[in-house]
Amino acid sequence: MKGYYSRKLHSLLGVIPLGAFLIEHLLTNYQAYERGKEGFDKAVNLLNSMPLVLFLETFLIWLPLLYHGVYGLYIAYQANNNIDRYNYSRNIRFTLQRITGVITFVFVIWHMYDTRFQVAIGKITHEELGAAMHEMVTNPLIFVLYVIGIVSASFHFANGLWAFMVSWGITVGPRAQRVSSYICMGLFVIMSVMFVMALNAFRGSEFEEAAAMIDMIQTVLS
Repeated sequence: MKGYYSRKLHSLLGVIPLGAFLIEHLLTNYQAYERGKEGFDKAVNLLNSMPLVLFLETFLIWLPLLYHGVYGLYIAYQANNNIDRYNYSRNIRFTLQRITGVITFVFVIWHMYDTRFQVAIGKITHEELGAAMHEMVTNPLIFVLYVIGIVSASFHFANGLWAFMVSWGITVGPRAQRVSSYICMGLFVIMSVMFVMALNAFRGSEFEEAAAMIDMIQTVLS
């Protein structure tokens, strides 16, 4: 039983609430592709107008993320990755789950520092998040790193959802687990495509104009 409840909590937090947060983040960012800067700004403002938003973020995002991330690093460190000897599908996905977990944790910290932390210290406003994203992703290196980060996060969640359903007794038997595997990998592909489409939208002219306007205002004020 050593570590049993810690792993169960780690698994649960990865799906609820962190999985829900990832999907919400995807849908919010996708507004940049579907409705442009105005749609993205409205989605951001809607989220930040929620009552007790700081409380909800602290207890439903930041603390679960801290536990899931740190304990996940511990699991990755202890994992016996023998993909070189047993390269069947589940073992490959087991190894990828650990690798993408580390990448995702680092990526999320980096992304949150460049966005939400900058808002918290007053360096940018919520209305300027789109412009800030534009300045970042127009850098080819940053764009590639972001693509790696969001694809890793999408795989880690989708494959983790499959493992969650197995370990919690939701999918019992080879057929159920095989079907759920197809569904979760399909979810991974859909999420990755939507994230990349949203990321590419931030490189568009609407966000470029917003970034130029902010630079001009900052130049005048300085």
